[in-house]
Amino acid sequence: MKKLVSVVLVMMMCVCVLCACGGEDGQNTLVMATNAYFPPYEYYEGEAIVGIDVEIAQAIADKLGMELEVQDMEFASILTAVQSGKADIGMAGMTVTEERLESVNFSISYATGIQSIIVLEGSDIASVDDLAGHMIGVQLSTTGDIYATDEFGSDYVIQYNKGADAILALLQGKVDAVIIDNQPAINFVAANEGLVILDTEYAIEEYAACIAQDNEELLTQVNQALEELIADGTVQAILDKYIVAE
Repeated sequence: MKKLVSVVLVMMMCVCVLCACGGEDGQNTLVMATNAYFPPYEYYEGEAIVGIDVEIAQAIADKLGMELEVQDMEFASILTAVQSGKADIGMAGMTVTEERLESVNFSISYATGIQSIIVLEGSDIASVDDLAGHMIGVQLSTTGDIYATDEFGSDYVIQYNKGADAILALLQGKVDAVIIDNQPAINFVAANEGLVILDTEYAIEEYAACIAQDNEELLTQVNQALEELIADGTVQAILDKYIVAE
């Protein structure tokens, strides 16, 4: 009986080792946390999550000999997921900020983002200077949220879990403007009549992948992979696939 128990224990340990290595093929799994309502960086196509960040993350995983697993969650939960080890990297059109650097590390930048302002056609808001005193919709914990709250005060900012929810609030007259990244803004305006993007840039920022501060090895590996993918044109090809030059 003791011999049988020992054999069972050994078999269980082997199974655990295989699971920890990502399966029988010996590949590890790179878990990416995202918020899949941020087209064209991440969005659902049927049941699959696709987009710029997903393709770049897949290219990174390929470079590292790993399998990619994408986990969809609220944007505000991404940093926590990375910090706690639930996810290895966070990619969601995420901007490098001093506040975020207090809790996570960031890779080198792979794309440039612009914060834009969406209003209803015929709105009396014609520029950033006209936003004061108006209700502004933002996606919770995004840089649009951070910038708007700092500049206009929390009394004039309404936070939503998804950018699409902020857009719906604008269409329903619950807010007067929405501040959000430019590429999602273009997608939202194209999908909803009666919306326009102001011809003014609210902020320009750099996108990068966030990684836990105690995982310097992964940070180095991701940076090396990104440098190679930028140098060989892979990242630009992915950007060009989803973003049509004006």
